[in-house]
Amino acid sequence: MPLNRRKFLKKSAATGAGVALAGAAAAPAAQAAEKKPGRPAKRYSLTVMGTTDLHGHVFNWDYFKDAEYSDAKGNAMGLARVSTLVNQIRQEKGRRNTLLLDAGDTIQGTPLTYYFAKVDPITVKGGPVHPMAQAMNAIGYDAAALGNHEFNYGIETLRKFEDQCRFPLLGANALDAKTLKPAFPPYFIKRFQVPGAPPVKVAVLGLTNPGIAIWDKAYVQGKLTFPGLEEQAAKWVPRLRSMGADVVVVSAHSGSSGTSSYGDQLPYVENSAALVAQQVPGIDAILVGHAHVEIPELKVTNTATGKTVVLSEPLCYAERLSVFNFELVFEKGHWTVESVAASLRDAKTVADDPRITRLLKDEHALVVEYVNQVVGTATATLTTVEARYKDAPIIDLITKVQEDVVKAALAGTTYASLPVIAQASPFSRTSEIPAGEVTIRDLSGLYVYDNTLVAKLLTGAQVRAYLEYSAEYFVRTAADAVVDPEKLTNANGRPDYNYDYVSGFSYDIDIAQAAGSRIKNLTYNGAALDDAQQFVLAVNNYRANGGGAFPHVASATEVWSESTEIRTRIAEWVTAKGVLDPAEFASVDWKLTRNGTPVF
Repeated sequence: MPLNRRKFLKKSAATGAGVALAGAAAAPAAQAAEKKPGRPAKRYSLTVMGTTDLHGHVFNWDYFKDAEYSDAKGNAMGLARVSTLVNQIRQEKGRRNTLLLDAGDTIQGTPLTYYFAKVDPITVKGGPVHPMAQAMNAIGYDAAALGNHEFNYGIETLRKFEDQCRFPLLGANALDAKTLKPAFPPYFIKRFQVPGAPPVKVAVLGLTNPGIAIWDKAYVQGKLTFPGLEEQAAKWVPRLRSMGADVVVVSAHSGSSGTSSYGDQLPYVENSAALVAQQVPGIDAILVGHAHVEIPELKVTNTATGKTVVLSEPLCYAERLSVFNFELVFEKGHWTVESVAASLRDAKTVADDPRITRLLKDEHALVVEYVNQVVGTATATLTTVEARYKDAPIIDLITKVQEDVVKAALAGTTYASLPVIAQASPFSRTSEIPAGEVTIRDLSGLYVYDNTLVAKLLTGAQVRAYLEYSAEYFVRTAADAVVDPEKLTNANGRPDYNYDYVSGFSYDIDIAQAAGSRIKNLTYNGAALDDAQQFVLAVNNYRANGGGAFPHVASATEVWSESTEIRTRIAEWVTAKGVLDPAEFASVDWKLTRNGTPVF
């Protein structure tokens, strides 16, 4: 499918530079006096606000629990709350002295966004306007960077969302694979008028995550390419400065840690926001995204200039709002950034903006009705509470569904005789399928991502290596140490979604041993695993494309794939059965040990 760059090119025609130039803003926060001998320099105060990783959260509502959102820290979330914070700041600073940005991952993450991508898709002729576009337009966003999850539903859905937004989606490092020219606007420029002085020109450079090439390979391969953030920032920031930008802000869908989850599969760093600040001269501030962490203010020194670059990351889900306050001074014929300070505002401190509530109450009600549809009955309560460190039946349900789908798909093919195994991760620590009626929301809460299913060929030896890598998730724990379940997992910061069960085998994970030597007593069908035997692994597309950097799977031969979400397959399976009985899918395949002695 050729890329539709119509919107970008239309904007480019006006400026010749591929950028949307906003209309001039009016009165300044601090009136600038005409420069005269002995009088103070002209000054201007600018406030840039930012959100990131909204993931479809408009309201402080948990669709998986059918209740107001709550967590142990008392957080609240949603764009309706953020709208109230934004209104407060605009009132404090003067709306025309503010800029509102987002750093990506907007249209995926809740049943609300899934509904308008798949159930009642925005791409159909005469279809709905995406709730996130409605909310962000109403709040008055100026620009947003592309996140990796923007690509989860394909380029057509993303382009439709882009058309529905009254602000540009920026991606300086999202390039057309054939022309290597930007497929989205690289930057956005806005002028702020200052009486008695030249306008302050603010440039926003948008950068997205190189990992898109892995995570959404099925949609972007051959169409888009995603070079590194540092490389593209080094290309674009000097251009923005040469165009007269007085302030350069980067909105980056990339964390600040300098690490990558995909190992050496790409020559670009996944979480490179701090590296951009350190390596690329001319940047004043960076709105950070992707990592889902809370950073009120991080100061990074640029190695070339010695100047400080200020970074801030507002957690995720519209739980926080980053606020950058810039102080500028006009001297020697141009504006200079004198200082930048960043802080966070907390969504739990305010109420929803009733304007946003009214705007999207119908869409919200529609999705609440959808997720509460009953699809079956469970004979027992299933939960993920202990699934990180004990083989839990609720994860076995996922692997069973994946096995059944792949077996059916391969029937009658040359691969039909091969044994099918499956992987699954404990995505959530709080999912529960209660005994009794089972709804779509119960099953959606178990599988919170919009992953699809892929079948890959692996040998026994490769499965062993895969399991060893997965077992690095556990903290090495001596045989005589006191066991605290809350401290057994997430070694070296590995998230729960990068720990995999693999069905069909029996094995121990000896956490007293060093990483790489933990898988013990690995058997298949009651016998020691044959390293040469071939298996078909039913695996989610994130993992199949290299997400988590698990060995062998990304390069393994693909024998089948589909575009139906695993979450949907689970709902179909339960609906067809009518009764969800653990006796049909649950088995204890693995356990934690220390020097051969079970931990639990």
